[in-house]
Amino acid sequence: MPYLLLTPTADQWDTFVRAHPDAHALQLSAWGVHQSRFGWQPRRIAVADSAGRIVAGAQILLRRLPLGLGRRAYAPAAPLFSEDEAANALLWRALRACGAAFIKFEPCDWYRPRPDLPDRLLQADLRPSPQTVQIPRTLVLDLSGTEEDILKRMNQSTRYKCRLGQKKAVVVRQGDSADALRFGALMQLTAQRDGFRAYPPEYYQSAYDAFAPSGEVVLLIAAHDGHDLAGAMIFRCGENAYYFYGASSDAERNRMPTYILQWEAIRWAKAHGAQRYDLWGIPDADEATLEAEFERREDGLWGVYKFKRGFGGAVRRSVGAWDLINKRAIYALYTWAIQRRSRNKA
Repeated sequence: MPYLLLTPTADQWDTFVRAHPDAHALQLSAWGVHQSRFGWQPRRIAVADSAGRIVAGAQILLRRLPLGLGRRAYAPAAPLFSEDEAANALLWRALRACGAAFIKFEPCDWYRPRPDLPDRLLQADLRPSPQTVQIPRTLVLDLSGTEEDILKRMNQSTRYKCRLGQKKAVVVRQGDSADALRFGALMQLTAQRDGFRAYPPEYYQSAYDAFAPSGEVVLLIAAHDGHDLAGAMIFRCGENAYYFYGASSDAERNRMPTYILQWEAIRWAKAHGAQRYDLWGIPDADEATLEAEFERREDGLWGVYKFKRGFGGAVRRSVGAWDLINKRAIYALYTWAIQRRSRNKA
């Protein structure tokens, strides 16, 4: 079958992404709009069949390199492959011609594991990257069955805490754009307390505003007696929902607002057709190590793993990041700079 390159509209692209077996919110046009406010230039590269239907593609984010060295690109949760290798071959050719010195891909295979994926990436002349952007390991909840079925898959302590809303007088409401900015400020405080890096408050408001028109985001806020205690920003795409961002204050922690909030987020995801709920990020260790060490460790993501594991999800690991290199000297210089920066932070 003949294939051609297509410059899709946002609606055309999003229709393709949502229906793809590896659909992910980070490939929706709204994510590109959001990132365009922070120095990235989104570009959607699509391969269509003779009827104009998109069958393969990737949304990439382009950014200028320093010293006039050209541009680099990043493609989260991409490429989205076709079943026909001829279409995929055209996609790779178009990606090589996009004008970037190199492109970092992080294919999504958390929800549909594909053991052949590394071999396919190697055959396309990609190499495993020394640097990942997204956390490679996560917990994915199964949302099949009734709400009671979902609760039964949690451990007893987590299930009990999720049901405490009325007893603890915690009320969960849906926020708006103004709330998203305040949520961003709470993210800053949470990051300082728990030792991770947060974006400026405007970043979270931008993400909310980009996805709000399609209804593929919700900001949930848990409050007691008129005071906000915790918030969670949840995104969705196709059959998947994602807990990208969560923040909490130090007040009233005995009321378990984060558990009550998480249960309402799960209920929202299921009500909107999600089959899975991605808790988004745990330590990159095998299951045996996770279970052996979570009770004694609080560094990095270990503290959040202790919280997330109680919801009964399955541990999943992606294939990580892979680099498509067009200009080897520039790529080598960039990789050296990244590794040097990492050593200086250590």
